[in-house]
Amino acid sequence: MVTAIFPAAGSSTRMKSGVNKNFLQLGGAAILLRTLKTFSRVERVSNLIVVVGANEVQTVEKLLRGADGLKPWRVTVGGSERQFSIANGLKLLTDDAEIILVHDAARPLITTQTINAVIDAAEIFGGAIVAVPAKDTVKVIDAEGFVRCTPPRSELVLVQTPQGFRRKILLDAYARAAAENFLGTDDACLVERIGARVKVVTGTYDNIKVTTPEDLDIAETFLRRRNS
Repeated sequence: MVTAIFPAAGSSTRMKSGVNKNFLQLGGAAILLRTLKTFSRVERVSNLIVVVGANEVQTVEKLLRGADGLKPWRVTVGGSERQFSIANGLKLLTDDAEIILVHDAARPLITTQTINAVIDAAEIFGGAIVAVPAKDTVKVIDAEGFVRCTPPRSELVLVQTPQGFRRKILLDAYARAAAENFLGTDDACLVERIGARVKVVTGTYDNIKVTTPEDLDIAETFLRRRNS
């Protein structure tokens, strides 16, 4: 069985909308609902866990209760950091959850094809992430702002979500991070620290994270293109 966890407890300050960006409309539907409905169309996904701010639990539960086409879901309270929010979500796993997916709720343009590809890779390799090749040249700089080196672009990818892992691998990674007070930038970072390999699944450039007003405009454009 596959459980999907959705961190959605961010402050959304860069959106400048005054509300959680996951409640904003994209193509006539709340971003959060659009994301959850896509995962609900994946046959192997059995249930959904949404992690939100303490003051938004009732709002999200009301939103989800009024929606059709969702797999069984639960809502829980997030923490001060994304990693802590996901840790709270992991506490709600059922005993039959074998593969855990973690997906940014604010990436509403994810496709069922990509989700299935991540599940396949996680089952085979133990861990998998979605990423796209870097288009721009990336420079590593020093503390004074001078270029230190230029890594080969062919070795660089831009990481997205979902990220998927076998249950034990992800739980072990989170347990070690908590024991060592380590705060990572994504789930794969924690998994890498325990020596597990993470397979890269090629995603799509339109699987953007809606963070700023400009991102919302871009997402609308991508959505119209899909529907045309």
